[in-house]
Amino acid sequence: MTDRLEVMLEQGIRELELTIPANAQSKLLHYLHLIVKWNKRFNLSGITSIQEMVPLHLLDSLAVSPFIEGNQILDIGSGAGLPGIPLAVVNPDKNFVLLDSNGKKTRFLFQVKVALELENVEVVNARVDEYFERCQKDFSLITCRAFSSLTSIVKMSEKPLSVGTQLLAMKGVYPHEEIAELEQFNEANKATTDVYSVKRITELLVPGIESKRHLVLIGSER
Repeated sequence: MTDRLEVMLEQGIRELELTIPANAQSKLLHYLHLIVKWNKRFNLSGITSIQEMVPLHLLDSLAVSPFIEGNQILDIGSGAGLPGIPLAVVNPDKNFVLLDSNGKKTRFLFQVKVALELENVEVVNARVDEYFERCQKDFSLITCRAFSSLTSIVKMSEKPLSVGTQLLAMKGVYPHEEIAELEQFNEANKATTDVYSVKRITELLVPGIESKRHLVLIGSER
């Protein structure tokens, strides 16, 4: 089974045109085995087949790696660590904070941090708004995967976004309705808050996944 997973991962990485060392690939597969081990107890993922996790968890997250900018990354609603853990594994020169309000999931993330020896990862158990109230760090980028609507995320993250942090949101189909909702929010609040506009939308082609994937970059206009 492990050999088959290695082949699937290697092939997917080639198709994504990424260069990832063998030791990092081993860590990525170790991570999947940890998800499988802890899944029933901590309800980490609705996907139970480790073979399906290769494209749906690993390759889906790794497809975002070329778009990661800056050295301080915050992954909100990290859950089982997606996309934060795979991105941290393949970007050891960048620092990642994995934020989730679910205590069981952050306990799992801490176990992953220790097991994979990820010195560039910090795990935080808190709500997004509570974290930003006390956080003193300057983040270059916020990532999220299937977390909430664009407008909801912007509302939660106004403090860092207003000082230059950008938001990179992973979405499925092209989010027409969410973009329209964000434009309405901007229009209604432009007198009192910054304007948060969509800077770029990129369609991602993820090996092994037929459904649509889009990456939305949002930043402040001021």
